[in-house]
Formats: sequence, C-alpha cells, structure tokens
Amino acid sequence: MNALRGCFITGSDTDAGKTVTTGALLRALLEQGSDARAVKPVQTGCLPGKKGQLLAPDTLRWQEALRGLHLRDAERRTSALRRFLPACSPHLAARDAGASLTVTELTRSCRQEASQASFTLIEGAGGVYVPLNEQEDMLDLMTALELPVLLAVGNKLGCINHALLAIEALKARGLHGLGMVLCRISRGTSDEAELLADNVAVLARRGEALGFPLLAELPFLPNLNSPHTEMQDAAWAELSSRMSKVVRALNSSPTREAHHPAPEDILSFDREHVWHPYASAVPGPEVWEAVATEGSRIHLRDGSVLVDGMSSWWCAAQGYRRPAMIRALKEQAERMPHVMFGGLTHAPAVTLAQKLIRLAPEGLTQVFFADSGSVAVEVAIKLCLQYRQAEGKRKKTRLAALRGAYHGDTCGAMSLCDPVTGMHHLFTAVLPRQLFLDRPSCRFDRPFDPAGFTETERILRQEAPTLSAVVVEPIVQGAGGMWFYHPEYLRRLRRLCDELDILLVADEIATGFGRTGRLFASEWAGISPDIMCLGKALTGGTMTLSAVLVGRHIAERISHPAVDAVPGLFMHGPTFMANPLACAVAGAAVDDLLNSPWQENVRRIEARLARGLEACRNMPGVSDVRVLGAIGVVETQTPVNVENLQKFFVQHGVWIRPFHRTVYLMPPFITADADLDALTSAVRLAFEQRMHL
Repeated sequence: MNALRGCFITGSDTDAGKTVTTGALLRALLEQGSDARAVKPVQTGCLPGKKGQLLAPDTLRWQEALRGLHLRDAERRTSALRRFLPACSPHLAARDAGASLTVTELTRSCRQEASQASFTLIEGAGGVYVPLNEQEDMLDLMTALELPVLLAVGNKLGCINHALLAIEALKARGLHGLGMVLCRISRGTSDEAELLADNVAVLARRGEALGFPLLAELPFLPNLNSPHTEMQDAAWAELSSRMSKVVRALNSSPTREAHHPAPEDILSFDREHVWHPYASAVPGPEVWEAVATEGSRIHLRDGSVLVDGMSSWWCAAQGYRRPAMIRALKEQAERMPHVMFGGLTHAPAVTLAQKLIRLAPEGLTQVFFADSGSVAVEVAIKLCLQYRQAEGKRKKTRLAALRGAYHGDTCGAMSLCDPVTGMHHLFTAVLPRQLFLDRPSCRFDRPFDPAGFTETERILRQEAPTLSAVVVEPIVQGAGGMWFYHPEYLRRLRRLCDELDILLVADEIATGFGRTGRLFASEWAGISPDIMCLGKALTGGTMTLSAVLVGRHIAERISHPAVDAVPGLFMHGPTFMANPLACAVAGAAVDDLLNSPWQENVRRIEARLARGLEACRNMPGVSDVRVLGAIGVVETQTPVNVENLQKFFVQHGVWIRPFHRTVYLMPPFITADADLDALTSAVRLAFEQRMHL
C-alpha cells in the first residue's frame, strides 16, 4: 500500500474554518501547478438536489474557491464520499439514514479517491473526537490514513483551550502535526480586538513549543459570501495568498516512508535479522506486515484485510482496539506509566486485584502480578516449593503434570510441558524432572468413564510423599494438542489432591476469561484450585501482564514459616511487577468483558464453529473435529504443512495459524457470523484441496 501524499485538515471544534482553510489551500496548491484535490470523507447537512441527489455544501464551497482559476476539471478535484441530509454528527446522520460508517471503509474510499491525484487534502467533520460510529471517531480515521495534520482554529473566545486540547489528542495518537491555521470566523467588534490579538500571540508561542506552529492567519472576508463572482473570487485569491507558509510546510513534510522503511525493506530486513517464534532465523520465515488492527480484523501493508481466527494467540478475546482499554492506557500513561512495586503500591494494581478476587473461584485471596504467562507459571512453581519448605516438608519437591500439556517457554514452565510433544524435548537434560500423568482419555462431550482416572489415582497415591503439586490446564489442553477433557476428571483430581496433601495449580492462562463458555474453565468442574495462573486475555490483547491468584493458607504459611531457616518472604520480584499501565488496561479489559454479552457470543460462536467445521470430519487425513466454547479444532493424522496452509489462508482473507496436527480457530468473541463462516469455509476448502499435506 503506497503512502498518501497530502494532509488531513481537522478543526479544534465545529465552525473553526476547516472548509475555508481547505478551499484556500487547494487553490494555492493548484496555482503553483500541483496536481491536488480535496476530499470530504463524510458530509452531513447536505442539500437536496435533482433526482434525489444530495449536494455537499463543502465541495460547492471549494468549487467557488477554484472558479477564478478557470479549470476544466474543478468538479473532479472536489468530492464528498458519504453524504447525509441531517446537519449533525456523522454517527447520528448515518444512523438516521439506516447506514453505517467504519474507519476501514472510509480509509479504503479515501485512498481510492487519492489515487486520482498526486496530492490530496482530506477534510474531517467537526473536531478530532467527532464520532463515526459507537466505537470509532474522526481521530481513528486520521490515524488510519497516516497523513500529517493541519489544525484549523476559529479565532474566538475559548479557542486557546480547544486548540491545545486538540493538539494534545493528536500528539497522543502519534500523528505528525503540520501546524495551525487561525481563522477569523466573524467580523468581530472593537471590544474583541484585544482578545483576538492575544489568541494569535498565545497560539503562536504555544504551538511552536508543541510542534504545531501557527502557519497562517485568515481574516474574515464578507465577500466570500458575495453574490458577485468577481468579488468572491478576489476574496478567495487573498486567502490563497496567505497559504504560502502552509504550502512550504506541506512540501517539506516527510511522507510516512521518511519515518518507516519501505514495505519491501521491512520484509527484507525482517527475513535477515528478526527472529520469530518457533521459526528459523537465517533466513527467517515468510511473514506478512501488519499495519493496523480493529475489531476482528488485521490490516496488512498491501491493503489486504484478514479476519482474525486466532485472537492473536488467544489474548484479544474481545477484539482489537477496544475504546475502554485504549482510554485506560492513555489516561494512565499521562499520570504514571510505571513505578517500582517494592515498597510502593498504586490504585490500578489494587483495583485489578479486587476485581480478580471477586471473580475467581472461592478461596483465592492473594494476588501476585507477573510479566507474562510463562512467568506466572514460574511463580506458581516457586510458590509450591517454598510453601513446602515453609511447612518443613522438604521431601515434597516434585511436580506432576499431564501429558499433552503446555505451560510456557521458560525453564520451569518447560519442565511441565509434555516431554515428547511439548516442543521442549531438546532441553530435557537440563530441565527439572517432573512426574507426568497420562492425558485424560475421557472426552468433554462423552459420558465419563471412571476407568479413565484409575491410573492417575494409582500414580498419585504412590508418589504423594514427594509431590508438592499437580499443575493442569483445566478442561482444555491448549498448545499441546487442543484436547478437551471431561470435568469429572478435574473434580476427582481435586478431591484426591486434598486427600493426599498435594496442591492443585490451575493454569488458566489460555482458558480464563470466557474462552470455554465459563469465565474460568475450572468452573465446569465446580472446583477451586490452590493456585490459579492468569494471562493472555487478562489485558484484552493490549499488552503483557499475568497474575497468580493464591489461596490464603499458602500465603500465610509462606509468610509465617514453621521452619526458622526459611525466610518469611516470597523470593520473587519482577522489575515491571504490577506495571501501572498494564494493570489499568487489565482493569478496563475485565470490565469490558463483563459488561458485554460474552456468554451469548461464545454460545453463538460455538454453534457456528460446530456447524461450519463438521464437514471436515470425513475428509482425508482428518482424525477428529471438536468444538468447545469459542474454540474449534480440526485434528489431522499427521503434522500439517504450516507454510502451505498459512499462505492459503492469507490468500483467502483469513488469519489462521495451525500447529503440529491441529488447524484450530479461537476467534474474538465479537466476531460476526459472516466472519465466522469465512473462517470455517477457508478451513474446509483447505482440506478439500489437501493444502495440509
């Protein structure tokens, strides 16, 4: 996707002079020989025209500005893409018309229009936060278009406040500020002269300091509205002459390529120098450059838009760029991005801990914050071992896990992953030797067979004297094979651990926050673990954070050991523990999930995935099809060809990342039915065409 050449013109508020600014600037560019045009993505307050057409007043105004240039193609150089009759916000106008506006659609349309000229002025509607729909606003459109921004400011009472707030919003979004144009929007009175002059002085000084210089002052010219063409043209000519500094700023403003490498350079450098997960390094794997995300979509540099079937490795449960999370991130960044957690605390961490304790299974009363899911598992391991030391039970130094398990990529977590299929067999010689129990054979969707627990019980009874804890992924074993097992297995395991003095650790990093249809997968069995690890969806896919919830009996014993030689302090403390940014976002993510119809959405997704994937069951090479909650799995008899499948899925407009013997779907809960069908259709087609081989 080529970068646009031009700028986005927005206002400090409504009636700030955007249209006059755009018209004068368009005329100035054309006078200097530039192949320029002006585009209005959304025009409200349109005028009824012939044959039911709506006339856009702003484009008519721009055509007035160009009349004196005697251009043959003046109308072609001005356009309004979406037109609505009511004079109100784009969101309301579109809703009243039974239409919808999205940043994706408007961005695509703006780029298509911009391809007709070498330089494009895009004028927004109202100010920076004017809503386009319930979740997106004009600022989101500016961000997607990646253009430098020219801010039109109406010179009137209150304009300093409005201008500085707008600049603050633009800078917070990382947009390049071209500068300001100060517009007199009325004749004014002699009493206002001092006020208006002071506005100029203050904005010139503050704008320079903020990187938004004052580039032009446009006077109020009554002749702009004159019925006499010659007088009107003379007024536009005067305004155009005042745009010389703006034109120079535009000509010297760097395009996006000046800040970022060209797309081919990004992919080339990535292939030679950037290491990707579970991939070779020299050369690196084929990858695609993502440039934006929204909802359940991933936008690629070449203009492709992919339906995300992975929720970015399961963490973006509610989809991308949720307004509440973005708002929490910005507000916290402005107050306190980070502070050490040793000896200090802060509201985001305490508030998040309160929420997690209220939601968690009964008995989990202490919260330890960590950096990632793998580190949360490391913390859980250390808690179990230090707890036994504090009890004086020094023989209880081993951990048990299930075959088919996956718990992370750090050393302690690796030791709990399946020793054969857990991706970490290369490191077996240096990992702690843990006890592995057979993978539960009793499927979630079949009647429970007590014989499926017999061997587990026998081994645990035999090894109990040296076992500190059993670590499990409740109900769903994730990256180890996407296996769903019966809740009764977990219930029996909980009872047996209580009887044998073995702690039960629930790794809910992948299953927590609704993915299986319950808030936590442990709820399917109605059990409370002694320790629970959370991550992934905890922050809604916005940034990294994990939490370890611990039973009070464990915390009390570690804090007050029965053995003098054991310190009463838990020996762990990450530098970025309880990072305020992450905690603030996580608090917003939890609220966002709970305030949404997530249970209804998960049931809807479950039904749609089951229906869409069922046709794969009898296809060659397929050994099983299973669905639980918002998880759909097609398991194959032999490992799939990941490279072939990845290319195939991208070509068909979906993002699905298979591994080993599974092609699976874990879409965001907000995914629409049509997008779910696109995902399942792509999977079916891949197997029909034998792309997995």
